[in-house]
Amino acid sequence: MSETVTIANGFAEVGAGTWLTGRGQPAAFFGTAVRRRRTGWFLRDRAALDLVETTGAAWCADAARPFLTHIPCAAPVTAVSARVLVAPAAARRGAELVKVIPMSARGALGVTRFEQAWLVTATVSRTARVAVADGDTLSVRPEAVVAWTGNRPTGFVRRLGLGDVLLPRTPRDLLLHFHGPCIVWIEGARDARLTSRVSRSFRGGLC
Repeated sequence: MSETVTIANGFAEVGAGTWLTGRGQPAAFFGTAVRRRRTGWFLRDRAALDLVETTGAAWCADAARPFLTHIPCAAPVTAVSARVLVAPAAARRGAELVKVIPMSARGALGVTRFEQAWLVTATVSRTARVAVADGDTLSVRPEAVVAWTGNRPTGFVRRLGLGDVLLPRTPRDLLLHFHGPCIVWIEGARDARLTSRVSRSFRGGLC
């Protein structure tokens, strides 16, 4: 069984083995690729990740998330489950829902923990690796978080309005604070309000 990965031309190539992959993966393979059933209600990342056994080389890529990042897991790494493209199944150490707003599931991150191997993430934009020194704090928008080492982040809101309490959405200025020492992988953030305005502007159709 091969436990290595090669990234080239926007694809993560793995060999025969048992892999934790994003939904719909692999995109192509030699031999067979059998999706195994994952049992247990406690598998919080089951909606985002599949367990796949391959007998030959396989190529993983997501057309909607073209930027791939190889993250070594010599130290335990926590990754947003929806960002994981492929990783050795044996590297998985569990999954959880990280609540960034106390006593609320709004804005919570579904994450998977990995150790003693590697994982490949797929993101919409390029990924940056940021080292946070002991005593320092890195503030990150929730939609930009890809993965991290060290302790889980803490949520922070500069101003909490009544709408943030009553409406089923996360506060617009919600930030996650990562306290060093740790390493954080981030991707570009997107303004959901801008996306909504652009969508409404095209609602009348094109001529």
